[in-house]
Amino acid sequence: MGVIGLGTMGAGIAEVLARSGVSVVAVEIDDDGVHRGRGHLEHSTERAVSGGKLDADGRTALLDRIRYTTSLAELSDVDLVIEAIPENLEAKSDVFAQLDKITGPDTIFVSNTSSLSITEIGVRTARPGKVVGMHFFNPAPILKLVEVVRTVVTEPDVVTDVVAFAERLGKTPVVIGDRAGFIANALLFGYLNHAVRMYEQRYATREDLDAAMRFGCGYPMGPLALLDLIGLDTAYEILDTMYHQSRNRLHAPAPLLKQMITAGLLGRKTGQGFYTYDEPDSPTVTDAVAKSTVDTATAREVHKVGVVGTGTMATGIVEVFAKRGYEVILRARSAEKAAASVARVKKSLDKAVVKGKLSEEDAAAALGRISPAVEFEELADVDLVVEAVAEDLAVKQAVFAALDDVVKPGAVLATTTSSLPVIECAAATSRPSDVVGVHFFNPAPVMKLVEVVSTIATAPDVIATVDAVCAAVGKHPVHCGDRAGFIVNALLFPYLNDAVKMLEAHYAEADDIDTAMKVGCGLPMGPFELLDVVGLDVSLAIQRTLYNEFREEGFAPAPLLEHLVTAGRLGRKTGKGFKDYSTR
Repeated sequence: MGVIGLGTMGAGIAEVLARSGVSVVAVEIDDDGVHRGRGHLEHSTERAVSGGKLDADGRTALLDRIRYTTSLAELSDVDLVIEAIPENLEAKSDVFAQLDKITGPDTIFVSNTSSLSITEIGVRTARPGKVVGMHFFNPAPILKLVEVVRTVVTEPDVVTDVVAFAERLGKTPVVIGDRAGFIANALLFGYLNHAVRMYEQRYATREDLDAAMRFGCGYPMGPLALLDLIGLDTAYEILDTMYHQSRNRLHAPAPLLKQMITAGLLGRKTGQGFYTYDEPDSPTVTDAVAKSTVDTATAREVHKVGVVGTGTMATGIVEVFAKRGYEVILRARSAEKAAASVARVKKSLDKAVVKGKLSEEDAAAALGRISPAVEFEELADVDLVVEAVAEDLAVKQAVFAALDDVVKPGAVLATTTSSLPVIECAAATSRPSDVVGVHFFNPAPVMKLVEVVSTIATAPDVIATVDAVCAAVGKHPVHCGDRAGFIVNALLFPYLNDAVKMLEAHYAEADDIDTAMKVGCGLPMGPFELLDVVGLDVSLAIQRTLYNEFREEGFAPAPLLEHLVTAGRLGRKTGKGFKDYSTR
């Protein structure tokens, strides 16, 4: 096999091939390129040895299978050649034109492009039927997904052979058509670009953006850290290519990306991008901020907490506070609802005891700190009250108006809304400076993330108070302004909506899209699995809220999502959504 280009991706692909026993001819443009590529391979395999994933003899054998050269002529007898040079159509086409004259007629030409048209590359060769895309993911030795991209003229046998080859390498191949971004990048880079725009607008700090997606969605990396790993120049090229094909404004590269590239801040490979690293190609961040500091205001003391609501979210929040030593008053509309909610908390605590996560004494103590209540007056002396009723603005406003009448001055009034404007709740009170968004994630006892949402009226010491309380209950707060979706939903749901549009266009099957995002991007769930868990009706409501606030054409809910909701296919809760659960 031949590999052309020994940057991060090319060196990784060469390692994958050699690890599977294949002899590799690795080609770079000059001796410096060969030196850098060899360094990538030696460093990567050294780490594999130190991590116990490869022994010393195996490393030696692997490296011995790779022959380095600066001459394409040495590829004359390869069966398959993978091009992994920078994302430039003319450069790639020129390489394949030279290979046409060097290699045999049956040699398969593979491009590892992540965004360019395989069709355009293929038609510039004398063998378009033997050209296919084989998009590996970074780091290639670790990530399993390979997108096999066929064109309308790719020979079926070539696709079959390349799929079998990918499986032989221990990869998970997904066969797709030729479209900018393929599956994973088409979905991933819109999300990454959106995150850059949030950072560019100073809506949230880099640490908070990254922490929100790690703790709120279980993503292995935050979007800005991931961009640093990919390379900002690579990301820009992929987005620019996607934009020119889709004309979707959400794919137009954020201006900040171009500015950073011009300044030479390309990410890990240059030692500085959104973060600063101790040296080029190092994962070690040297300018990390342990906790984003919004202000230096003094936090108010909080000893007693009120929670309004009896749903899953409310009972989870009650449990969080009670387990951490806070006296909690659970306010319900009736004594029966209050008792039922306390019973649910007890059931959850008992489950934690059975699993060994909580002692019987601590569970009993936590339960003893919870007092059910029906009248709002019983919340008169709480220091913090969290509203967790239904996502209906009129209902929430009525709750805040009632709290304003009875709760003592200086108490913090919080809403755990996931999508409604916090300022609208604050406007229902005579103390808008005391009102803040405190968005817990479900299930509250498990999820570490809390989005702390400040309005234009929220007092600095209220934010400081919520930060202190989050620390006391073991949560990770991230800060953002009061606009639709906050951080997590504003980044997550447009990506989910894009996945629905991809399915709607018959570009790929739901299972293949899910596989691409789980295997290729390391996400805990694919988009359709996640939509079915969240509920298609809930997802549609959030997407409509985002569209109504930002008026971005790309945020308009996918018609297929609306049709499924109309048909009553809401996901797991109804037994059918994008997938059928009735027979499982």
